[in-house]
Amino acid sequence: MSKKMVQLCLTALVMLLSIPKAMADIQIITEELNYPWSLAFLPDGDFLVTERDGELHRVSATGEVSAPIKGLPDIAVVGQGGLFDVALHPEFATNNTLYLSYAAGSRLQGYNTSVTRAVLDGDTLKDQTPIFAAEPKARGGRHFGGRLVFDKAGFLFISLGDRGDRFEAQNPENHIGSVIRLNDDGSVPKDNPFVGKDGFKPEIYSYGHRNVQGMNLHPVTGKVWAHEHGPQGGDEINLVEAGKNYGWPTISYGGEYGSGRPVGKQTQAGLEQPLHYWNPSIAPSGMAFMDGNNLLVGALKYQLLARLQLDGTSITEETRHYKGQWGRIRDVRVHTNGDVYLLTDDNSGRLIKLSGEQTLK
Repeated sequence: MSKKMVQLCLTALVMLLSIPKAMADIQIITEELNYPWSLAFLPDGDFLVTERDGELHRVSATGEVSAPIKGLPDIAVVGQGGLFDVALHPEFATNNTLYLSYAAGSRLQGYNTSVTRAVLDGDTLKDQTPIFAAEPKARGGRHFGGRLVFDKAGFLFISLGDRGDRFEAQNPENHIGSVIRLNDDGSVPKDNPFVGKDGFKPEIYSYGHRNVQGMNLHPVTGKVWAHEHGPQGGDEINLVEAGKNYGWPTISYGGEYGSGRPVGKQTQAGLEQPLHYWNPSIAPSGMAFMDGNNLLVGALKYQLLARLQLDGTSITEETRHYKGQWGRIRDVRVHTNGDVYLLTDDNSGRLIKLSGEQTLK
């Protein structure tokens, strides 16, 4: 090979290596999932993926989808209800304990959002213990919430919805339209804001929510952030704080379906304002922090991934990515190594890996 040819080859190699890896590093790990809802990272590099129709699978890093894991609780698949989130105990590496949220009940009894704790033993869940069941059960298949998050102190947060009965979200004598906070065994923390107060369920951490389907922990402050679906517009992002009332349906930035007539007022003393809201609605789904300054939110309606840039709790800019490329995005997760993972809401649902921060710029 001539010196000129060698030089050309070396130049081409240098140019290839200088291309940011993330510009092309988008991997479809699998597209063999049936309406997946949530994702958890296992210590061995595999994933646990829930499917709304009531199945839990292990997915390998190369895309092999296991047979359904055995030993799940009785799950009611009705309307928006089914198997929702999976969350690993903070000490999963030593105790193999995980948590599942799901719709439970029957047409005769009504349905609620429930949470069970179990030990993952190979392809089976063992030592299953129900730790929470929202009260009361309600008919219909709407607005179950269903996200699970552990904070840095080891408390478990559970998001709920108003079950289609909006005014009950302002009634803290039940769990409807609230965010719940529990110890890891399902007991009520002594410092929950309404412990010992008449007219309040002690499990409630905050209330006045419509349907919280995205929830995550800020990596710097350790605070719980959540988003919820508005009606016709008015999807919200909120900083979830102890004892606060987030106003639904007394205040809202959304409108009634069809007419667009405003739902409630936009502000009222004593009711919390959102950090951010969307009009028109994007139908937000999962959400995750890339770092302390960037929040990712999936969208079902617009089939995209939104990146929100933060300055503390202020959202300074929103950019939108991959619109229509993969369909409805149901969940968003960020691995500790910075890789971003998406689940798509489809009967040929995908698990997608995005590597490198350039993928969202």
